[in-house]
Amino acid sequence: MQDTDPIPASRISLLTDWLRLEGARGVGLRTAHQLLDAFGSPRAIFDAGHAALAAQVGPALARTLCAPPDRATRELIDTTLAWLHAPSHHVLALGDASYPQALANIPDPPLLLYIKGRIDLLARPTLAIVGSRNATVQGKANAAAFATALSDAGVCVVSGLALGIDAAAHEGALRGAGSTIAVVGTGADLFYPVRNRALAERIANAGCIVSEYALGTPPTSGNFPRRNRIISGLSSGVLVIEAAAQSGSLITARVAAEQGREVFALPGSIHAPLAKGCHRLIRDGARLVETVNEVLEAMQVSPLAMPAASNKAAANGLPTETDCTDLLAQLGHAPLDVDELLERLDTDIGQLSMGLLALEMAGMIERLPGGKVQRVHV
Repeated sequence: MQDTDPIPASRISLLTDWLRLEGARGVGLRTAHQLLDAFGSPRAIFDAGHAALAAQVGPALARTLCAPPDRATRELIDTTLAWLHAPSHHVLALGDASYPQALANIPDPPLLLYIKGRIDLLARPTLAIVGSRNATVQGKANAAAFATALSDAGVCVVSGLALGIDAAAHEGALRGAGSTIAVVGTGADLFYPVRNRALAERIANAGCIVSEYALGTPPTSGNFPRRNRIISGLSSGVLVIEAAAQSGSLITARVAAEQGREVFALPGSIHAPLAKGCHRLIRDGARLVETVNEVLEAMQVSPLAMPAASNKAAANGLPTETDCTDLLAQLGHAPLDVDELLERLDTDIGQLSMGLLALEMAGMIERLPGGKVQRVHV
């Protein structure tokens, strides 16, 4: 069926039943799954009668299910069916042929997936990349580089459209053939966070936005931890890049492990707060990875030859290691104090400051608190 084709009446009827079940007051996801296990489909639930429903969920909720849908549910149905007429808008119900099988197999799959963009990406090999919203420049560079390489190898990168690592992963994945899936914690018709609106629009055009939440659902704190099970559920594994000791990314990693997914983690400096979460994951059994090829090999995807970092820099007009040999040679993997750099180099503070500024503008170094700098490796 093409995006511009009319929706068949049978499809409208099916989706109406699912939307009515999802919108029924007092029916949460757990109760909905209980009812589906007992009766098989939304239509069978509504046709079951009060006595049969009461035996499952009690008389009060049975009365709700036997009554016609309320005004709010009717409006939700009308709004959703109208939204479906726009190009590349889809709603998949649990059990649909296009509903991702890996997601259907988790303990609590969404009843409905609201999708904006390329639905074909849901059938691709997938890997989630998650991490800190307050990521360092190096962390975002790592996320983008890993995502681009994975996407070039045909892997679709899944993330949560948050600031920091998520956004960098989406950006990197959009550069490759595998593209990206953004799982959001609002209705698929909303943009959150607002700062990522332009990115979300690009993903809707070249990738895919997925939500389990009804259209118009605003961002609330409880939505985002809950959507993490979808990020991992859609994915063969989860790669964590920069996470504090109490990071929400650790929730995604834990859920992924519970779902039987592989968990990968990038290590960092023992002095870096955003490495603490990754190091904890590694201690708990996550696979330590340093290169994209290690991830691809674990996924049984053929690694591709990656361009050298210096060639990439030159292609983008950035300074290369050759251009900045003396200064870059002093910047290793750990943060370095500017005063110590000044002692090591035969230069003055003015020349050093100009050099550091040029490298910072080129994205090759990051300034850290306390007057320290660190090289960004891409």
